[in-house]
Amino acid sequence: MADKCFSFTASRDWCYRYSFSTAGLKSTTTDFGDGTVFHCWGPKTHRPKKPTVLLIHGLGANAMWQWNDFVSPLSAKFNVYVPDLLFFGESYTTRPERSESFQAQCVMRAMEAMGVRKMSVVGLSYGGFVAYSMAAQFPAAVERVVIGCAGVCLEEKDMDEGMFRVKSVEEAIEILLAQTPQKLRELMKLSFYKPVKNLPSCFLSDFIDVMCTENLQERKELIYALHKDRKLSDLPKITQPTLIIWGEHDQVFPIELGHRLVRHLERNAQLVVLKKAGHAINMEKSKEVYRYLKSFLNVPANPKLESNGNGNGCKID
Repeated sequence: MADKCFSFTASRDWCYRYSFSTAGLKSTTTDFGDGTVFHCWGPKTHRPKKPTVLLIHGLGANAMWQWNDFVSPLSAKFNVYVPDLLFFGESYTTRPERSESFQAQCVMRAMEAMGVRKMSVVGLSYGGFVAYSMAAQFPAAVERVVIGCAGVCLEEKDMDEGMFRVKSVEEAIEILLAQTPQKLRELMKLSFYKPVKNLPSCFLSDFIDVMCTENLQERKELIYALHKDRKLSDLPKITQPTLIIWGEHDQVFPIELGHRLVRHLERNAQLVVLKKAGHAINMEKSKEVYRYLKSFLNVPANPKLESNGNGNGCKID
């Protein structure tokens, strides 16, 4: 058999890289000197008069694939920074830490190395755990928080009590870090309200080869660390104004976790529920998500959160 000479995924990755560059972003790699190298996209010229927003990706492909639809419109109003979390894209570490707390510390170190001291953070899925941790650890630096479909409030016992479609962390890992076309199709069914059907296995295998095989063991360890011994009582209550965005039909992190987070933060958070959307709100509802981001982030500090008058901080869109 002849060697594969064309990769749709690698070509798409190049297109996203070009798109980020034309949006005014440049690629920056920071070596912390402790075995950690951290990659981040940031503005070619940081404008001090513009607010700064940090976009943190979830599991799966690198940051470019998850935030491509947002960087160009957001760059018109914000200094936009888009990091690759450890073991994704060009970021890695030889250190043993795997917690979202350590990820958050590395993101902050990279931002400080680039001279950024104040920012709002937006996190999708796993990135939402990191964003929340940043807000808790660095309250003086993080001004506003957006959590997208991130089960920050999950507890280890939720798996045993049947909250999720999977029965164990091992089963979740097989799907979230899919290594076969069949498992990737399962992930798409869980992630999308209307998943694309009949995708050829060759396209799915190509995506897995390019995006899902590197640092596989380390990514598994990230998921184990997220779940192990997790209790709501241990979760700090962040004080920044917080917008929580969730897909109504999310099957990865059920929407009950969004309501749980609103209750945990009491009157400091607002939940927006996107109808006819699953877990991948950045892809299925990119225009609606952008509209909420722009409205929530581009406001004076510490305004009162919008409420629909029902007392639970929930809005249906």
